[in-house]
Amino acid sequence: LITEQADIPLSRGAEMKGKCGTNESELEISWLEQAYTLKLFFLGGKKRPGKKRLSRIQFTYDTAERTYFKDAVSPGKHTASSHRLSALVTPAGKSYECQAQQTISLISSDHQKSVQLLLSEVRVQPFDITADFVFSEEHKCPVDQREQLEETLPLILGLILGLVIVITLCVYHIHHKLTANQVQIPRDRSQYKHMG
Repeated sequence: LITEQADIPLSRGAEMKGKCGTNESELEISWLEQAYTLKLFFLGGKKRPGKKRLSRIQFTYDTAERTYFKDAVSPGKHTASSHRLSALVTPAGKSYECQAQQTISLISSDHQKSVQLLLSEVRVQPFDITADFVFSEEHKCPVDQREQLEETLPLILGLILGLVIVITLCVYHIHHKLTANQVQIPRDRSQYKHMG
C-alpha cells in the first residue's frame, strides 16, 4: 500500500478570474503557473428564491509539480470535483462570511486519491453586487453564529443574574424601611402581659 499526502495552500500570487451572471456565477483561482486550479460554481435560487449557494467545485492539480508532490506514484494532471453540492448558502443581497474551518470532500478522477478542500476565513459574494470591491452586509455561517452565541451567552446570563440580585436587594431594602417604623405586635400570647 503506497500513500501520498500533500497539503496545498492557496498562494498569495494566485490569479483570479470569473464570470458573474444573474443566476450563475463562477470563480476561478489558479496558482504556481496553473499547476493548481480551483473553480467554484455558484447558483442563484431558482427552486428556492432568495437563496444563493455554492453548487459545484472543481480542483485540478498536477502531481508532477514538485513543490507539494515530491515523489508522486503516477505524476500528471488530475481533477477532483464535487457532485450535488449545497454549501455557503446565503440569502439574496448578502455576502457569505465564515471564519471557521469547513471541510468539503471531493471525488478525484484518480480513484485511488482522496481530496479534501479546507475552507477558512471565507468571504464571498457571487450575486447582487452593488459596487466593485464592496461586500454587502455579511451572512455568517452557522458555526460562526454558534461561536458568537457561545461568547455572548455567559455575558447575557451574568447581566440578568446581576439585575435579579439588584432588584431583590432593592425590594428587601424598601420592605425593611416600611416595616422598621411599625410597632411589632408579639405573636406569642404569653408576651402580652409585658405590654402595658
